[in-house]
Amino acid sequence: MSSKKIYDEMNDELRPEYDLSKLKCGVKGKYTSKYKEGTNLILLAPDVAEVFKDNESVNEALRLLIKIAGEKFAKTAQQPH
Repeated sequence: MSSKKIYDEMNDELRPEYDLSKLKCGVKGKYTSKYKEGTNLILLAPDVAEVFKDNESVNEALRLLIKIAGEKFAKTAQQPH
């Protein structure tokens, strides 16, 4: 689909009562620093995102992996070389 067609479709959906001249007074990046301070975003691969539908499921899986890896590491560290 061409960008012209997408642009035309977007304009068709805009209500006539909206005054676009009033939307141009915003400050770009106004909250960027606050956003970066409290956010840690990680992009999941599409196949992984199909399995983990929300942040809690991802966190739960990673906590389990940390626990398993920690136990395995502790066992190998105790074995004599």
